Amino acid sequence: MLISSDSRGRLTVLSRFGTDPGSLRASIYIPKSFPENGPLVVVLHGSGQSAESYDSGSGWSALADECSIALLFPEQRRTNNATGSFNWFMPDDSRRGGGEALSIRQMISQVVDDHAVDPSRVFITGLSSGGAMTSVMLATYPEVFAGGAIIAGLPYGSADTLTQAIFRMKGYGQPLSDRELNALVRGASRFTGPWPTISVWHGGRDTIVASSNADSIVRQWQKIHKVEGSPTRVEKVNGFRRQVWCDADGREVIEEYIIGRMGHGTPISAGGDEGLGEEGLGEEGKHMLEVGVSSTRRIANFWGLTRK
Repeated sequence: MLISSDSRGRLTVLSRFGTDPGSLRASIYIPKSFPENGPLVVVLHGSGQSAESYDSGSGWSALADECSIALLFPEQRRTNNATGSFNWFMPDDSRRGGGEALSIRQMISQVVDDHAVDPSRVFITGLSSGGAMTSVMLATYPEVFAGGAIIAGLPYGSADTLTQAIFRMKGYGQPLSDRELNALVRGASRFTGPWPTISVWHGGRDTIVASSNADSIVRQWQKIHKVEGSPTRVEKVNGFRRQVWCDADGREVIEEYIIGRMGHGTPISAGGDEGLGEEGLGEEGKHMLEVGVSSTRRIANFWGLTRK
């Protein structure tokens, strides 16, 4: 493995990670306090963003320092997609064993080996096209992940052409039936479980990716987790509704936040998260939206990464 300093900020470029069939870039952040067998979070940026800008906006590396988390930031190249989006809808990039999905899998293997990461504590999150690519990774490589968080994304397998992707983003042609959604994940690998937990975040006023996609993501994973039907409980978090589905053992396996007044982006709380009594994370910017709740901190908490 070769690494070099990334002059843009805190991240370090990961220069070699397998055959890289998807021709992606990758950066990492390993805090000084990172212990042997510590956790890894894979963070996927949205369209028009870079790994560095998404880290600055979301505050993931600041939380990594606080909680001793290793971070991996896959990054798209403009030569692959003119808007800098991950190709979550392209068949060659969204199936197990090839394209961008395999590149991300190879990056994870490299970081796990190089930094003595606990392979049972690998998580993934992303915004927009990165959220949709998070769905791809959770479906195609479910054995790799303990949990995933999809922000303003789409369910796995909802499109396989650019035209279909645009329609699905707008909420057209949906919803697929619960049975169809379930079959798409079941058919993406030979895995039989235990399955990664799922956190879903979406703006209620999102005009780029319709919030109906959030409900489709939840329905895609309910049958897999055997938590079909109404949520186990509904609660308020900093004024926003959080729905939770628990399995037969009482473990939270799916959560959903619809941020009613928010458009397209990642919810942040740069001034602090009242409900957790914690300092703020991130910076407001393009698709990094100050709403008074930190999705970064809340997601890490859902995964059990913030507990001391």
